[in-house]
Amino acid sequence: MKAIWNGAIGFGLVNIPVKIYSATETSKLDLDMLDKSDFSNIKFKRVNESTGKEVKWENIVKGYLMDDRYIVLDEDDYAAASPEKTKILSINQFVKEVEVDSVYFETPYYLEPQKNGENAYRLLLKALEETKMVGIGTFVLRESETIGMIRPYNDDILVLNRLRFDQEIREYADLKIPAKKSPKPAELKMAVSLIKQLSQDFDPTMYKDTYSDELMKIIKQKAKGKNIKAKKAEPAKEGKVIDLMAQLKASLSNTKSKSAS
Repeated sequence: MKAIWNGAIGFGLVNIPVKIYSATETSKLDLDMLDKSDFSNIKFKRVNESTGKEVKWENIVKGYLMDDRYIVLDEDDYAAASPEKTKILSINQFVKEVEVDSVYFETPYYLEPQKNGENAYRLLLKALEETKMVGIGTFVLRESETIGMIRPYNDDILVLNRLRFDQEIREYADLKIPAKKSPKPAELKMAVSLIKQLSQDFDPTMYKDTYSDELMKIIKQKAKGKNIKAKKAEPAKEGKVIDLMAQLKASLSNTKSKSAS
């Protein structure tokens, strides 16, 4: 793996030299766009909307549309807006991990200690495990200030979760959310029973992204000249009033029969 950031964690007066590595990779197939007529590769050009002519990279600038005119930005403007460049990820506060809603989670990264930082790295990892806390702080990644949450992962490594800023979370007031009306006690009791019956330890290996594998099978079949028939999707059911109690009872009976078999 190639490190994408090289710096240190600021933990009080302790500095822990670390490298950041991406913790995830895509499972999607890399497909090219082709011309349907002869399967030639599609190339994109940067074209002037008014003249229709291609524009060279060196002649392209960026601007913000304000009051029907563009305000063009240059390198000095970007530099003036950029946060102070630093190689320190300063932990500003420690909070309970459960207090950080998952809506803020963005991208996970692995943290690797650098030379002479191993002891401090292990100390922070074990201290976070014991207190069940996570460290929250900011750092500069690719010219932008970023919020990071540092937490233990699998008992032997620190993970940095990139977080969204609060202003990036959209409001939902205009959505048609049901009114705060208490459900019927009998329905609630049965729903809780169903949840408890289906409860188990989370095992991420249970869930697989099968789409890419299935698509590759189709690619290999088509390469051999075989015709593929698409599966028909079931039509969406129309919304209608449902008998919750009947559905809950049927669900409970179904899960009981499955566990018994």
